[in-house]
Amino acid sequence: MNRDLKKSADTIRLLAADMIQKANSGHPGLPMGMADTATILWTKFLRHHPEHSHWVGRDRFILSPGHGSTLLYSLLHLSGYDLSLEDLKDFRQWGSKTPGHPEYGHTHGVEVTTGPLGQGFANGVGMAIAAKKLEADAAQYTNTPKMPGQRIWAIVSDGDMMEGITHEAASFAGHLKLDNMIYIYDKNNISIEGNTDIAFTESVEDRFKAYGWHTLNMDAHNHEEIEQTLTEAMTLENAPVLIIATSHIGFGSPNKQDSAGVHGAPLGADELALTKKNFGFNEMDSFVVPEDVYGVFAERKTELDKIYKDWCEQLEFLRRSDKKAAALWDETMTSPDNAGLWQKLQSAVSGSSMASRKASGNMLQIIAENIPGFIGGSADLAPSNNTHLKNYSDINTADFSGRNFHYGIREHAMGAITNGIALFGKHIPFDATFLVFADYMRPSLRLASMMNLNTIHVFTHDSIFVGEDGPTHQPVEHTASLRLIPGLNVLRPADEIETAAAWYTAVTTKNQSFCMILSRQNIPPVKREKAFSIEDFQKGGYIIYGNNNPNPECVVMTSGSELPVLMDALDKIQSKEKIRIISVPSLELLKKSGTEYLDSLIPESVKNTISFEVGSAGNYYEFAKGNYTHIGLDHFGASAPAGVLQKKFGLDADSVAEKIQEIIK
Repeated sequence: MNRDLKKSADTIRLLAADMIQKANSGHPGLPMGMADTATILWTKFLRHHPEHSHWVGRDRFILSPGHGSTLLYSLLHLSGYDLSLEDLKDFRQWGSKTPGHPEYGHTHGVEVTTGPLGQGFANGVGMAIAAKKLEADAAQYTNTPKMPGQRIWAIVSDGDMMEGITHEAASFAGHLKLDNMIYIYDKNNISIEGNTDIAFTESVEDRFKAYGWHTLNMDAHNHEEIEQTLTEAMTLENAPVLIIATSHIGFGSPNKQDSAGVHGAPLGADELALTKKNFGFNEMDSFVVPEDVYGVFAERKTELDKIYKDWCEQLEFLRRSDKKAAALWDETMTSPDNAGLWQKLQSAVSGSSMASRKASGNMLQIIAENIPGFIGGSADLAPSNNTHLKNYSDINTADFSGRNFHYGIREHAMGAITNGIALFGKHIPFDATFLVFADYMRPSLRLASMMNLNTIHVFTHDSIFVGEDGPTHQPVEHTASLRLIPGLNVLRPADEIETAAAWYTAVTTKNQSFCMILSRQNIPPVKREKAFSIEDFQKGGYIIYGNNNPNPECVVMTSGSELPVLMDALDKIQSKEKIRIISVPSLELLKKSGTEYLDSLIPESVKNTISFEVGSAGNYYEFAKGNYTHIGLDHFGASAPAGVLQKKFGLDADSVAEKIQEIIK
């Protein structure tokens, strides 16, 4: 064993333990157990560069069990990223660069926000797909040299292996034969409650073989074996690789190694001192990095400098020989001509009655023609979601140059894989399913918003008007609950022109995630007092009726398929001149539009504010002035034709008119 590498691994263990001890909070077990494997990976295999951290040609490293963040922070510090010893000492403190779990965009060098177990595992599948897609697109330029492909490396844990999302993602990765993925499974057999055999006794190796993965085994503390195994893993083709690394949680702690007590609590001052002594460090010193350890990582940095330089030279050759090929690497492939795109989308509006899911499908074709990096798919529902890109082939095992995914019935993994594609940085990905199944995707939607990713999630069949399928398939609370996720933009367009505007907004807004909430049933075009304005739409809400009355007594807010119902109801209301109707395709965008604009829509003098939406009230109350009433549902639906449900639940134009009339009398 190389003494410098051993000292490096021991230094990482003790940096992790010191961070956690100082914070009096954290998880030392995994960092101490995986320090040897991580040291070999980062000093001999991982292709990255601390001075060019967004270099597209880099490998990606994912720490899926994000509770082991001190391992990653130690590696980033030693590798030369913008993370000082003082930053390590601020672990888990207010405003620090070293939060409890790694956060993408917050800490230099962190590729993905991890913590909810299984998410990082699935994100890596998305990254691997995006890398394969980029490689396949480049392969069409046959007269140019092939750029080195990116590998996706990850450390995953027993906890990751237990989560359901991992099963879905591993199955999909095996199906696609993603041989640019190498995952290292930290098999330490310990979780918070004790030994994993109290709940987890399956053969993970057999399971992954059944998924179509290569599997290898190694001792997570034997440096020679680690290097040999990682080297072998890089030679394996036509399938992802799972390396089962048998480790000792809390390795080196004399009294806590291999115990549940070292999983999620500081070692304690006495045990930490004994551990330092065990590794030959002064037990009285903290946050010590020997110069020869910095030297090990500096030597690797010199090697990485050459790798990066060679890659850039190849890119320069591409620029000279084939500008289109070079553009794949130079550009994000996600930036349309905004003005031109809106003109094309607007021109495609037919003015006919149609479901917003169908209008959405029409707009998708135009977007795909104008944004080369626009890719996506559905959870076995493309014909219902209208999400198939008609002029493009499917991404499959033999060919990644297409634009359509078939995710199968794997919503949980689909959301996280979409996030991984966005994290890779070369595409705007979308996914699709029925709105009622958004619950399967909630952790991924939450993380997409947290990471400010350019992801678009299409949810069709948006209300009880799904009809005969009954309450199991009829969303009631879903739109409202999605609006509760901070930073997530929920768009529920009404007619065809609003659907075009929703898609334009989603693909041209950077660093934000969007949900498209679309109808199954046809929606007639809405008669507006003023010509439709994309600028007004992007403010989140605008006046449909009542522009000429600066002081309405009642303002009614609505969205989606309820807008034409409300317009029909308006004709049945006495003194309708007292009413103003506002289309609110996005409560989130409306909230961002500011007080002055909101006051122009809903004046302070308003006596009654009403929201009308076939579902829970959600956050409409935030905009209410005067007395507030919601017309909608606070219960589950029923199995019957949509028209019957509308009348039975009092959501038809006559019933809505009667309710509004009662409120404003």
